[in-house]
Amino acid sequence: MENKRHCYVIAEAGLNHNGSIEIAKKLIDVAAVAGVDAVKFQKRTVDKLAVKATLDVKDDRFPEFGKTYREIREHLEFNLEEYRELKAYTESKGLDFMCTAFDTDAVDFLEKLGNKSYKLASHSLTNLELLEYLARLKKNTVLSTGMADLEEIDRAVEIFKRNNAPLSLMHCVSAYPTPLAECNLAMMEVLKKRYNVPVGYSGHEIGFLPTVLAVGMGAELIERHYTLDKGMTGFDHKMSLAPDELIAMMRDIRVVPKIQGSGIKEVSETEWITRRKYHVSMASAANIPAGTVLTEKLVTWRNPGTGIPTKLAHTVLGKRANREIPADELLSVDMFEEK
Repeated sequence: MENKRHCYVIAEAGLNHNGSIEIAKKLIDVAAVAGVDAVKFQKRTVDKLAVKATLDVKDDRFPEFGKTYREIREHLEFNLEEYRELKAYTESKGLDFMCTAFDTDAVDFLEKLGNKSYKLASHSLTNLELLEYLARLKKNTVLSTGMADLEEIDRAVEIFKRNNAPLSLMHCVSAYPTPLAECNLAMMEVLKKRYNVPVGYSGHEIGFLPTVLAVGMGAELIERHYTLDKGMTGFDHKMSLAPDELIAMMRDIRVVPKIQGSGIKEVSETEWITRRKYHVSMASAANIPAGTVLTEKLVTWRNPGTGIPTKLAHTVLGKRANREIPADELLSVDMFEEK
C-alpha cells in the first residue's frame, strides 16, 4: 500500500469475462484506467463444485454457455496457459493479479501460476478443509465474511492465526444486490477489534455510496464487481459496476483521505481569504484626540479582519494615541505610543 491511508482496491472481474480472453483483457484495461490496485478472477474445479445431481441438472439461464449447470461453469473456466496470459497482461498494466480459489485443486492450479495472494469467497468460510490447505501456504489471503456468524468467523480466523498465515477480512453482505439498510458498515469496526487484522468491505449494493463511505470509516481494502456492460449474459453483470461507475468510484475513494485531513486545527490558506474579510478588528468607536489613552469604551469591533484581532487588544489598550484618530477607523499598533 502506498501510505497508511491508502485503501487497497480490488476490481472483481470474476466471471464477467464470459469465458473470453479478449473480454478479460478489456476488463483489465478498464481497471487500469480506473486506477485500482488489483484485478481479481475466479478459479473453480467444476467437478468439486457440487454433487453430480446439481451439476448435471438442466439449466437454461445462459444458453450461450451451455445446457447444464456443469456446462455453464466449464464454459467460464480458463486453463493454465490462458491464466498465465491474463496474469502477465494484468501485471504489464501495473496491477496486482488476484484469484479466488474455490477448492484445494484450484489452490494447486493457482500455485502453478505463481499466485502471490488469494481471495476466499464468503461461502468458503465454513470450508475448513480449504482454509487449512490454504493457511499452510502462508500466502496473503483475503476472506469475505458474508452469511456467517461470529462463531464461524472465529474458527476460520483461528486456522490462519494458528498457521501464522497473513489474513485480511472483508465485511460482506451476501445479498445481490444488497439493500442500503442492510450494508451494516459498522461491522468493520467489530471485526477489527475482535481479530486485530486488516479489515475491508466487499460490496454488492447498487451504485457505490456505501463503498466510498466504508473507506471513510476505515476500510483498508475494498472489493467490487465490475463489467463491460450490465446487459451482458452471465451470472454477475447486473449487480456489477459499469466502467464509468468504477472510474467514478475510484475518483471518490482516492479523494477520501484528502477530505479526512490531518486532524490538526489550523487556518488554511483559503480560510485566510475569508478570515481577512469577515473576522472583526479593533476600530475607533469615537473620535480619539492625540494624547488620549485608549480604553475599551473608545473601541468597537468591525470587519475586515486585517487589523488588530481581539486576542491582541492588550497590545494597544492603555496606550496614548500619537495622532488624532477619526471615529470608525481600523486601529493599528503604529497609531499609539509605546508605554
